Amino acid sequence: MENLLAQLGAIREQGTFSLAYAADRPLATVATRDIAMNAAALLADRSWAGQEHAPVFGPDRISPNAMAALMSEVLGRTVTFRQLSVTDVKSALTQRGASEGVVRDMIETIAAVSDGIYDADQARAIPGPTDFRAWCREVLRPAAR
Repeated sequence: MENLLAQLGAIREQGTFSLAYAADRPLATVATRDIAMNAAALLADRSWAGQEHAPVFGPDRISPNAMAALMSEVLGRTVTFRQLSVTDVKSALTQRGASEGVVRDMIETIAAVSDGIYDADQARAIPGPTDFRAWCREVLRPAAR
């Protein structure tokens, strides 16, 4: 969820945020504090050893349109979602000095997420307690002030 803070200026000034995902496709989200909490619990668990895939997601899957509606509600102003094209993403990354490899990896990541790469993990994930509404209230709203 904290990745959205990189768009704080656009959220505050234009009332928009942008992602390269379909407006109505539910996305897996997670707050960094939930990742930290689960990592700390695993590190403190003396019965746990080795390496294991331990996905952590927030309790809700939410589309960008629904994210915009919740942001609007919590911030008390209209926030809309703007879907970026792959060309938009490539252009923005290139303008910021990203290498061809980084651009390619980001485009592949966007395609994988859009194709549901996290769907199976969501079913067996360690749930984090922070839903998107709570994150907007506790993190986004104070940052937007």
